[in-house]
Amino acid sequence: MADFGEILRNIGEFGLFQKTILFALCFPNLFLPFHFASVVFTQSDPERYCNTDWIQEAAPNLTAEEQLNLTLPKEEDGIFSRCRMFVPVDWDIHAIRDYGLNETTGCMNGWVYGSMLYQSTIVTDFDLVCDQAHLLGVAQTVLMAGIVTGCLLLGPFAESFGRKRAIQIPVVLMVVFTVATGFSPTYPFYLASQFVVGIGYGGYRLNSVILSTEWIGVSKRSWGACITQLCGAIGQAILGGMIYCIRNWRLAQLVTAAPLAVVAFYIWSV
Repeated sequence: MADFGEILRNIGEFGLFQKTILFALCFPNLFLPFHFASVVFTQSDPERYCNTDWIQEAAPNLTAEEQLNLTLPKEEDGIFSRCRMFVPVDWDIHAIRDYGLNETTGCMNGWVYGSMLYQSTIVTDFDLVCDQAHLLGVAQTVLMAGIVTGCLLLGPFAESFGRKRAIQIPVVLMVVFTVATGFSPTYPFYLASQFVVGIGYGGYRLNSVILSTEWIGVSKRSWGACITQLCGAIGQAILGGMIYCIRNWRLAQLVTAAPLAVVAFYIWSV
């Protein structure tokens, strides 16, 4: 009995059918880097200092520079501390100016963010700074854990239920939970959404490469893997342009979900 490779050689190793399948499977790879590489954008840490508006009750007409000089300690290099403030007091402004404040504490009333390259990031929305800064690494780890989990779960799943189903499910997961990520009200919800997005990402990348190469003849099979990775590289370039135009990380998540929704529609329809 002839093997599948020999059959493809006889009917055409890289005909219209294979090219259509390859395009349909590679097109989503233009947008998958938005999940993997966008952490550079969504986790950007802008300039900041402690919110010290408490002093405005004693002197509402202080300039911003005067307020910082009176309420924030300076680091050894002469810049205002990003994570410390002077303990609030109930003195009048003349006593504060005459005697100064010496006792420091962590930021008690949140942070004021300035000199921002982006309108908002997960750092500014969830205050992942100072003693919470390590949570940025947790977010990256959770996404990577989701990708590994997706490969481990949906790889064997494809062997039992077919590769078509194993790429349909991940795309739907990415659409739903990318939207959920954009509406995340809390940091734990963000982590949970990103984990499921990672599952979809890993499952799709694994099975789409395998499915595209399986339907291509042996002499052209390398095209499947190469074009898949090339689309991923182009997607990273597109990501740079999107980030330049869209500076709000939540809106960027919704924009990312839109083309994936189109992909989910045609993958389930064919």
